[in-house]
Amino acid sequence: MKIDLTQTHDVEGAYQSIDWNDIRLKYNDDATKYCFDVLDGKQIAGYITKLACFRNLQDLKRQGQSDFPYHYDMKEVRNTLKFASIVPDVDLHKPLPLMNWQKFILAMINGWKDENDEKRFTDIHISVGRGQGKTQIAGIQMCKAVLIDTLSYTNKDFLVTANTSDQSTKLFGYIKKMLEAVIKIEPFASLAKESGLDLQTNQIIEKKTNNKVWKISYEADRYDSTHNVLAIYDETGALDTYDRITDITDGQGQVKPYHQFIKISSAYPDPTSPFHQEQITMQHIMEKDYSREGDNSLCLVWAQDSLDETFKPDTWEKSNPLIGLSHSERKRRTDNLIKQRDQAMLNGTLHKFQNKNLNCWLKQSTASYLNLKDVEKAVYDDFKIDHKQCYMGLDYSMFSDNTAVGFAFPYTTADGVHKWHMMQHSFIPWQQAGSIEAKEKQDGLPYRELAKKGYCTITGHPQGIINPEEVYKWILDFTQKHHLQVIFFGYDRYGSYQVKNITESLNANTDWMIQDVKQQTSELANPTKFLQESYATGKITRFDDPVEEKALLNAIVKEDKIGIQIDKAKATLKIDVVDAEIDAMYQAMYHFEDYGLINDKSHEVERMTQKQVLDWFNNPKSGLLGDDYYSD
Repeated sequence: MKIDLTQTHDVEGAYQSIDWNDIRLKYNDDATKYCFDVLDGKQIAGYITKLACFRNLQDLKRQGQSDFPYHYDMKEVRNTLKFASIVPDVDLHKPLPLMNWQKFILAMINGWKDENDEKRFTDIHISVGRGQGKTQIAGIQMCKAVLIDTLSYTNKDFLVTANTSDQSTKLFGYIKKMLEAVIKIEPFASLAKESGLDLQTNQIIEKKTNNKVWKISYEADRYDSTHNVLAIYDETGALDTYDRITDITDGQGQVKPYHQFIKISSAYPDPTSPFHQEQITMQHIMEKDYSREGDNSLCLVWAQDSLDETFKPDTWEKSNPLIGLSHSERKRRTDNLIKQRDQAMLNGTLHKFQNKNLNCWLKQSTASYLNLKDVEKAVYDDFKIDHKQCYMGLDYSMFSDNTAVGFAFPYTTADGVHKWHMMQHSFIPWQQAGSIEAKEKQDGLPYRELAKKGYCTITGHPQGIINPEEVYKWILDFTQKHHLQVIFFGYDRYGSYQVKNITESLNANTDWMIQDVKQQTSELANPTKFLQESYATGKITRFDDPVEEKALLNAIVKEDKIGIQIDKAKATLKIDVVDAEIDAMYQAMYHFEDYGLINDKSHEVERMTQKQVLDWFNNPKSGLLGDDYYSD
């Protein structure tokens, strides 16, 4: 039966439509029991957790099918949980009984195997609220990989990493303490002695097998020298790009006996984080239950289903599963979280509580220029641009930035509402990145595919820099091809003689009104605010363009005494598109006003070609003073 939850999101309904008696009888492990408890409503859980449980139960049914070459190894699950039961909590210095949700994580990572009896899941995404023991799970998995999984292997690498040296040192220290305790217990004491296990300050090495656990931080940028059986990345949600992450996965390639990459994190303020985007992608994959896409990726997320649940403490077990440890623990943890929430409200930092404690990604950064919901609802792909009036803006790139041309098409709906359709075209340089492949990884956009759809042009310059002639030719060809009536062309001339060449060429070959828009708050505040408010009130439409969308979501607000401008949180983020569209909106915002360029006769001569000016002088009945002036 084909099950597609992308529209209904009714995972409980899909679950209840299936007979599970065969699975209930065959599998009695705690991980499978957890899945049934979640979907039977005995265990509180969020939507993505329910999806993961449903996927697991469906996979148990799928075993043996020709398009599903995986099996659930019950012996491996038992051995994993047996090992986990002796690994101590580093704070209490003694083993703690694992809850079923924790056993579920370990069973999924270890129990599912492929046709070669190697671990099925190579890419693992784990997200849960702060203080819920996700680091302990990661530590248990690393200890198992070193002491058990690679017992008869030599020259194997294992990686412990995080964004900063302090973060990676913390996780490494956690694992080191776990190993110190475990190797006091037989048979691991003898195994450690035989392998020459040496717990050093910055690495753990088995001297006789040359297996090593490395500690490297993201900021050190040394991943390309590692080939890891298991790599664990802590606080992955803080990353704004995965450009170096690929060095880890590329290095794992053909590693034997298996390879796995585990990313763990709670939510962070920036919703454009690739960790969050990965979570969204995996949610869609799990909703398409019938598809075999993503069969080697595992996504386990404990989070609230909406920000409304900030004020529903009885739902907080969704993101804080340790609440369910016992009745006394439920009360203690819930009361503590309520105090933290209330203090955050007083301090104006509620978003931080929602991020870290409730594991909720906000729809946009707290400083975001636009709301994600407003950007998404503006999509209108049926808009036709041919023969339309438009306003244009140009933001020419410096160094590694993209160059963007922005368009604003004013139009009126059938029911009389004035709107503006925004669009863009970007020119993509790759010199500083080194290649277009590296540029795509750096910006998180598949530019080559997007170029085929017309959203961008990858520079044709052999050195990967922007070619002003190419930009000029594209602008001229595009406006002529679509017979656009360009009313205004605004640009930022700052720091680039190439812009002068483009605008002077356009001035010589078109009848457009071309103006330098000074990039200061006094000039930009009004169009910047107008564009922002027009998105919020539904007066902006746009094509479903990923380049435009990412730029709109990257933009943050910079405010001074005069008004607002847009800015970006980091130099690597691209907002060129928004700059170009604001330059276009500099005059487009007045289009429906009596004093707008298209309606204000005082600008009529400025928009005329030389022939039109000559005709105007030669015709006594045409003039800016009106027909009454000539009536006598």
